[in-house]
Amino acid sequence: MQNEILEHIRRALDEDIGAGDVTTNSIVPADALMNGRIIAKQNGVVAGLDVAREVFHLLDDSIQFDSSIRDGERVVLNSELVRLRGYARPLLVGERTALNYLGRMSGIATLTRQFVDAVAGTRAKILDTRKTAPGLRALDKLAVKLGGGENHRIGLFDMILIKDNHIDFAGGIAEAVKRARIHGHGIQIEVETRTLKDVESALNLGVERILLDNMSVETMKKAVELNNGRAKFEASGNVSIETVRAIAETGVDFISIGALTHSAKVFDFSLQFTR
Repeated sequence: MQNEILEHIRRALDEDIGAGDVTTNSIVPADALMNGRIIAKQNGVVAGLDVAREVFHLLDDSIQFDSSIRDGERVVLNSELVRLRGYARPLLVGERTALNYLGRMSGIATLTRQFVDAVAGTRAKILDTRKTAPGLRALDKLAVKLGGGENHRIGLFDMILIKDNHIDFAGGIAEAVKRARIHGHGIQIEVETRTLKDVESALNLGVERILLDNMSVETMKKAVELNNGRAKFEASGNVSIETVRAIAETGVDFISIGALTHSAKVFDFSLQFTR
């Protein structure tokens, strides 16, 4: 598991536990054992099982965490995902943190899979964006991949994405691309376009990736015709499950969707304990 994710789990546990779980420590003897199981309360795609396992193992590495499925698989209402066995105190202490990770990540994976299924048979790949919860980007983007999507740039450092504000500041697409090429050290350049004229300018500059921002389906079709295979095209802007298929059928290569990580509904799980 990535060190970044492990460090986040440690911070999440520290945030919740503080000086100690006063309720559990008051009621549950230190040597008490407990069994448990995690149940899906809806249909969808599970993500975050490995993270949930690590939550419990950071508290007590003797806890048994036996999963009948793997991250990225579909689950149905009332299906059992995990059986747990171990000392009661660490199981009770880790319960909420483990479920928080499972719920958020599975919600993202489930929504992502809905979009991926909606464009099946087209060339379009579903991408995430940087619209992630602060501090949770590695986990949010992992959940997108487990849902069948692909990751766009991880941060500001791994791709040059020239957006409208950069273009306006530079005085135009040509000048912005020129500056990026001088200082970009060979990093891939993507340019945001708002009109067909912008698309033509970016193509004439030899830009390898072009973002079609908030364009109509008809305008995107015309942009793809102009492209003639020269660049990779990405559609973006208010994409919904109702519109994504029509966008994909324009022939774009990618569709980026901020809602995957900023609007996914938390997946409902329950953790049932028995003595």
